Amino acid sequence: MQVVGSLIRRLGGSRLRRPISIAAGAGFGAGLAFTFGQPFAEAKSGSGDKWPVYKKSDVAQHKSSESGIWVTYKDGVYDITEFVEQHPGGMDRIMLAAGGAVDPFWALYQQHTAANVLDILKEYRIGSLSEEEAKQVDVNDPYANEPSRIPALIVHKEKPFNASTPSQLIPDNFLTPAALWYKRHHHPVPVVDPNTYKLRVQSDGEVAGVRELNLSLDDLRKKFKKHTVTTTLQCAGNRRSELNALGQKTQGLCWETGAVSTAQWGGAKLRDVLKAAGVDPESPSCDHIWFMGLDPPYDASIPVRKALDKYGDCLLAYEMNGEDLPRDHGYPIRAIVPGHVAARNVKWVNRVVASKVESHSGWQRGVQYKGFSSNIKNFKGVDPSKVASVQELPVQSAICDPPANATVTIDEGEVKVRGW
Repeated sequence: MQVVGSLIRRLGGSRLRRPISIAAGAGFGAGLAFTFGQPFAEAKSGSGDKWPVYKKSDVAQHKSSESGIWVTYKDGVYDITEFVEQHPGGMDRIMLAAGGAVDPFWALYQQHTAANVLDILKEYRIGSLSEEEAKQVDVNDPYANEPSRIPALIVHKEKPFNASTPSQLIPDNFLTPAALWYKRHHHPVPVVDPNTYKLRVQSDGEVAGVRELNLSLDDLRKKFKKHTVTTTLQCAGNRRSELNALGQKTQGLCWETGAVSTAQWGGAKLRDVLKAAGVDPESPSCDHIWFMGLDPPYDASIPVRKALDKYGDCLLAYEMNGEDLPRDHGYPIRAIVPGHVAARNVKWVNRVVASKVESHSGWQRGVQYKGFSSNIKNFKGVDPSKVASVQELPVQSAICDPPANATVTIDEGEVKVRGW
C-alpha cells in the first residue's frame, strides 16, 4: 500500500483517472513492475470523439498558477498545473517550459521519454495543437517564417528576435543544446534552399591573385577535409545590464549573463578554402577577410592573419553539436572565429571576400563595435575610424546559479555556486 500511495501522490492525486496494477517483476525499483490501464487519449480514439484543438497562442496564455500551466508535447496540449510542484527536477525547471513546448527539454533530458513518464503525461492531456496554425503564413510580415523557439529563452526583443539563455541552465551542459543557445539577430532569419545555395569566394577587386570560387554545400562537405572545434561565442553586449546597474548608462539590449553559449562546430577550415582560391597563407596579398551574409546589409571581417593561422581554427561551419546548423544559428554556413566577439562569427554566409581594408558595415566600423577605453562616456567629437574594431574578447566569469537576488541556504558553512 505504501508503493501505491507513493505512485498516486506522484501522479497528481485526484487527477489519477486510470487504474494502476502493481506486480512483482523487473523494471520498477527493486523487483517491482507497474502497468497502467487504457490511456485516456487512446480510450477516446476510435469512439468518434476528438480532443479540443488549441493554437500555440492559446497555450502561451497559460504559464502561471492563476491562469493554469499548460505545455505541449508533440501534437498534444497538457494542463500540468497540479503536477509542477511534484516535478522531480524542481518546479523552477519545469516552469521554463510553461506556455510552450517541453520537447526541446526532453531531447536534452531523455529520461523523460521513458514509458512510465509518458503515461504520467497522458493524464494531463486536455487537447491537441492546431495543424492548420503551423501552415498559416502572413506574406506581409517579413518575420512570418521565423524558426520556432522554446519559451524558456529570456526574450529581449521579438522582431528581430533576440533572447538569452536562462543563466541557471548554462552550467548544466558543457555544450549548450542548440534550442537553449542565445539568439542575436538583426534581421529576419533567412530561408535557404540547400540545393541551390552557393558560397562565393572572391576578391573585392583590389586584391590580385584570388580566383573566384562558387561552392555548393556539397562541395564544402566533399572537397575540403572536415574539422571540428569546440568554442564559446559571446555577444559583445553580454552583461550590459550589470554595467547599467552600476550607473554606467549604455545603449543597446540589456543582456544579463546569458548571451554566451558553447558548441562543437564542424566544417571546412577557412584557411583551406582561401588556399583553394589562391590566397597564399605565407604571404597573402590581402589584409582582411569579409564574411557577407544572406541577411544584408549585415557583414563583418577579421584580420587575414587570424583567417590563415593554422592554429586559429577558423571554420566555415555546417554542423553544430553534430547536427546540421539550425536556421537560428546560420544554416547552411556560418563563420566560426574562436576567441573573437560573436559579431565576427557571421551567420548565413554566402560570400567570403579578400580585401586590403576591413568591412565597411556599421557592425564593423560603427562606434558600438569599437574598443573604446572605459573613460569614454560619449562619442561627441570622437572619430571612430581612429579606434580599432572589436575582435578578441577578454576572459571573464559570472555566477549563474544561484541566480541574482536569490535567497540561499548555508549548508555546513558552504554555499554551492555554479557559473562560467
